[in-house]
Amino acid sequence: MQLEKEMKGLLVLVMVSLLCVFGISKECTNIPTQLSSHSFRYELLSSQNETWKEEMFEHYHLTPTDDSAWASLLPRKTLREDDEYSWDMMYRNLKSPLKSSGNFLNEMSLHNVRLDPGSIHWQAQHTNLEYLLMLDVNKLVWSFRKTAGLSTPGKAYGGWEAPDSELRGHFVGHYLSASAQMWASTHNETLKKKMSAVVSALSACQMKMGTGYLSAFPSELFDRFEAIKPVWAPYYTIHKILAGLLDQYTLADNSQALKMVKWMVDYFYNRVRNVITNYSVERHYLSLNEETGGMNDVLYKLFSITADPKHLVLAHLFDKPCFLGLLAVQADDISGFHANTHIPVVVGAQMRYEITGDPLYKDIGAFFMDVVNSSHSYATGGTSVGEFWSDPKRLASTLQTENEESCTTYNMLKVSRHLFRWTKEMAYADYYERALTNGVLGIQRGTEPGVMIYMLPQYPGSSKAKSNHGWGTLYDSFWCCYGTGIESFSKLGDSIYFEEREAPGLYIIQYISSSLDWKSGQILLHQKVDPIVSSNPYLRVTLTFSPKKVFSELIYQMSKRKLVLPLKEVLDNKKTSTWILLVWEKDVKKLLILLDICNYFCCASAQRIESLNKGWKKRGFPVIIMDLICAGDQPSINLAFADTNSEGATATINSQSLPLPVPGSFLSVNRKWSSSDKLTLQIPISLRTEAIKDDRHEYASIQAILYGPYQLAGHTSGDWNLKSGSGNSLSDSITPIPASYNGQLASFSQESGNSTFVLANSNYSISMEKLPESGTDASLQATFRLIFKDSSSSKLSSFKDVIGKSVMLEPFDLPGMLLVQQGKDRSFAVTKSADDDGSSIFRVVSGLDGKDGTVSLESGVQNGCYVYSGVDYKSGQSMKLSCKSSDTGFNQGASFVMNKGLSQYHPISFVAKGDKRNFLLAPLYSLRDESYTIYFHIQP
Repeated sequence: MQLEKEMKGLLVLVMVSLLCVFGISKECTNIPTQLSSHSFRYELLSSQNETWKEEMFEHYHLTPTDDSAWASLLPRKTLREDDEYSWDMMYRNLKSPLKSSGNFLNEMSLHNVRLDPGSIHWQAQHTNLEYLLMLDVNKLVWSFRKTAGLSTPGKAYGGWEAPDSELRGHFVGHYLSASAQMWASTHNETLKKKMSAVVSALSACQMKMGTGYLSAFPSELFDRFEAIKPVWAPYYTIHKILAGLLDQYTLADNSQALKMVKWMVDYFYNRVRNVITNYSVERHYLSLNEETGGMNDVLYKLFSITADPKHLVLAHLFDKPCFLGLLAVQADDISGFHANTHIPVVVGAQMRYEITGDPLYKDIGAFFMDVVNSSHSYATGGTSVGEFWSDPKRLASTLQTENEESCTTYNMLKVSRHLFRWTKEMAYADYYERALTNGVLGIQRGTEPGVMIYMLPQYPGSSKAKSNHGWGTLYDSFWCCYGTGIESFSKLGDSIYFEEREAPGLYIIQYISSSLDWKSGQILLHQKVDPIVSSNPYLRVTLTFSPKKVFSELIYQMSKRKLVLPLKEVLDNKKTSTWILLVWEKDVKKLLILLDICNYFCCASAQRIESLNKGWKKRGFPVIIMDLICAGDQPSINLAFADTNSEGATATINSQSLPLPVPGSFLSVNRKWSSSDKLTLQIPISLRTEAIKDDRHEYASIQAILYGPYQLAGHTSGDWNLKSGSGNSLSDSITPIPASYNGQLASFSQESGNSTFVLANSNYSISMEKLPESGTDASLQATFRLIFKDSSSSKLSSFKDVIGKSVMLEPFDLPGMLLVQQGKDRSFAVTKSADDDGSSIFRVVSGLDGKDGTVSLESGVQNGCYVYSGVDYKSGQSMKLSCKSSDTGFNQGASFVMNKGLSQYHPISFVAKGDKRNFLLAPLYSLRDESYTIYFHIQP
């Protein structure tokens, strides 16, 4: 026994040493590193400049991986000659013992979670569903059919799915995953038919080729990959296809998809084996310098389903030790690596821990998360600049258009999700909420289906529309971030609820209006979250419950019809009854559901149920476990209690106060839940600043502003100087905007020629500009808040109530500034404050043109003088104060249609005091094309 322990310890030491050797340098990164960038690679391969291509590719993999140490450590060196290249023996001593850790939270199936219509999460999901339904099956599979030699009706999509793109097919894999997730989230039948058609079409392609190979490009790309010749990440695409098919199996019960996955993996198993047999394992690892996506992750997941050792070994071989080795020795040295190449490798390593129980890979995941969070993350929760990690704690120098690749956020959410399930630590739940809110919800352009971004710019005066990619298009982009985007918006319900594996216990880590069918707890739970507003800094949540009826009556009635057969089992040393439900379907007897009810009401242990399930499956019965809790059990509900100031926090059950937990922990409530129960939470939301991750003293003043998890962005084209206020309180310098202010917003328009123009603030002066699209800087600049001289007039039922009132006009995006008159026949100005001379006062009168619904703006100090545009003007026409005359057209040029403001204050809006101007703050996720600043220079 002692010798066995020593051998195991030695094997662990060998594995760690192996990883450490590979981790001493970054030689597993492509040289030059630009080739790792998807954007750069697409641009390069699309270029007609052959000289440029030759220059870039002549150094392809010039620096080999430091795999020389592997040769001396390979177990095959100790084997008989005839076993030297035996696939299983090569890794026998390196494989971790299969001992799943098991002690972590279960995810809740998307089938059991429904988002409430009206919530921002539901709206984002619905927008994505519209896009998935818009995509055409024939166009999606066009290149697959072409590669298989089948007929190709219609045309292929463009962008990265174009027939000449080496990454073609990757988005189809994402589509399979996204549609399976969306089907589980909505049960939309039209989508199910469409995704099933895609699987069937791909199956036909695989059958036609006959080798198990399935891709939108020919296998020649893998010949180049294995020969260490230039090629664009073929395994990256294969990972997406495998993952998509596996999701079709696990989420949509498509058994054909699983057969396709296993056949594909057999094909690539043989390819990798041939590389190692004909060359060496070093050669295989050298080829992994090219991005391979999450091949290890999907293979570990496949192994969890099939228990096929080949799948486990192949997963190990995609673990990329040259990178994981850095993390194994806890070296914060990830700068220079392509971020989205390596985050999926860590996700796969985390899956290795879940499958094998090897604590090394748990530690790797935790250390990696800590490194990224402490040294490489922006306040949004995102990471990367130009797709790469920069120097640690030097982010102030990285603010630009190409920050936070959306794919990296998608994958970092997976990392944090694993860690939370293992540890129940709130820090990981908080990260998930922050990154999802700021880095996922904001990548859609409002409610426009299929319009998303690649990067999330961070420099002062940024705009989502003004990165190198800008907004994508429905059918001609299909970037990597389009693929991860459609997945993210299809699974928004997957990380709200988690449950204990043993005693029924539910964990709620996100407060999102939704409902949950909690099967093991036998409860239908509904979570309602009040809208978050800036003027009332509390999160308010109400949970109601609908306990399910016990199945005893159902069992009794079915037993009378001989649809239920009792079997005696001895569970946990107690004599109990296990009831087996038999269902006849089209005259074929199938065991579909196992109801395990000890003494009619109480379930067996989770381990015993799992054992029973496996036993029946071995007998050829498809079994679905449907647990019932013991009648006396009291399911616990554990509610995330944010790490924030607890002042004002409350928790009640049926109006009775509950003791509050320590901030940053969970409030646990145990009881036998009834339909009359109502659990309420009130949790304070803090307004705070967060310094950029940069340890240089000169950048200490660069800070972001957050309201709970919401990253606030200032509407500005580049100004970023804020005042910190007195003391440590932000309330002196940042104040909430009341919801009532939206009723005071107006826009003023005129018709000129065949166009509509609006009164707008342009560079601190007033002009007439063409009617803008909403969600743009121009729409902000064409909106004004009416500040009434008489405060009692501020509550309006309609704009007709404004007639006869004296008002001041505050530009929407320049709070605290006013439109002021500079004299007769002179233009207007926008200034920070107005004198008491009345120059900022205007009387709203009925339109001089006599038309119904128009108004004119008369000077408050010069009677008979009005805001005047002229007639038949073009965009940019400067406005001036003109006195009434008999000139033809004067009445027309001084009359405007006053409507609701083109822009509206978001419910979470603040005004921040600046050095030269004030800033309107709103959640970053809510912005579309508007210019914004995330990081401010905050001065005393």
